[in-house]
Amino acid sequence: MSVGGQAGGASRVTLRDVAELAGVAISTASLVFSGNKPVAADTAARVRAAAVQLGYGGPDPMASSLRQGRSGVIAAVVERRILHAFRDPYVVSVLDGLSQVVGEMGCGLLLLPDSAEGSGDSGPQVSRVAADAAVFMLCGDENNELAAQFAARGTPIVGTGAPRGEGIVQVTADERAASREVAQLLHGLGHRRVGHVMMPLKWGNGTGPRTIAQVRQSHFPDTRDRAFGVRDVFASAALIEAQEPDFDAGYAAAGLLLDAPSRPTAIVAQSDLLAAGVVQAAVDRGLRVPDDLSVTGWDGVALPWFSRTLTTVDQHPLDKGRTVGETVRALLAGDPVSDVVVPVTLRVGDTTGPAPAA
Repeated sequence: MSVGGQAGGASRVTLRDVAELAGVAISTASLVFSGNKPVAADTAARVRAAAVQLGYGGPDPMASSLRQGRSGVIAAVVERRILHAFRDPYVVSVLDGLSQVVGEMGCGLLLLPDSAEGSGDSGPQVSRVAADAAVFMLCGDENNELAAQFAARGTPIVGTGAPRGEGIVQVTADERAASREVAQLLHGLGHRRVGHVMMPLKWGNGTGPRTIAQVRQSHFPDTRDRAFGVRDVFASAALIEAQEPDFDAGYAAAGLLLDAPSRPTAIVAQSDLLAAGVVQAAVDRGLRVPDDLSVTGWDGVALPWFSRTLTTVDQHPLDKGRTVGETVRALLAGDPVSDVVVPVTLRVGDTTGPAPAA
């Protein structure tokens, strides 16, 4: 049969061939492969059987994209290197939620590392990326060259606080209010000497003490707003910037606080990984958590290797990722879309307790 064979210059099997063999209209066969509308089970079975018999692998995705004017790809921009992203369980969970919705949309997810963040190089060029929408998933700078490039092309953009700009839809938490709630919890437990371990104020900074004026100058809204929330309650809280939002940087930052002449009785960390590093730094100094030092985190992620249950702000990262995905879906459908504030939950664990006696 000349239709099914590819050898000897035979023509490529088409959807029309499959439809004729199955005895259905081309439009019906197309629906079987696209899944856009339900098809009777016996009809769908005939179409699939005909496709197998003829060796038909399905419609050409490139041709379909050209007809629709879409690439079928959603770009998820990961600030800095992919390596840093996949070390953070929060990032993995948010991306998981996003990918679930992207899969439901029948699209693919392209991870696009923004190597220009903190490195001084030019980073990737959007002109080389075919994407229907761009998502900026992580804490980063309010000003981002990639976002400007996507916006210039008219690509819909969703951010999670950063970058910011006209037309960028935001899916955010009320960072300052949640951070204030954590601080109020500690204040109610009698703590007055409090340290605050922050995420980076700028990529490339080292770990060290910072002033509130330096915090105000930061273009990283997550770091800035969480610090403001702590300072709303503890006006003199010591501020330490961590070089990275990870365990090792949290350990190093905690050392600067715990080795000071008057160490704090509580430390508020801006991520769960930072908080885990703080706890380990305290234990290595012979301090008991929470008897001698209370520690709080932020994110609400699972840390299977960490034996404690952190008191933390649970961002429900999987749900947050899905909300980002649903926002992208609405944008591409042409529905009216506005900024979304996602709920967070203060989850009290075993790392906080009453302030120790003077």
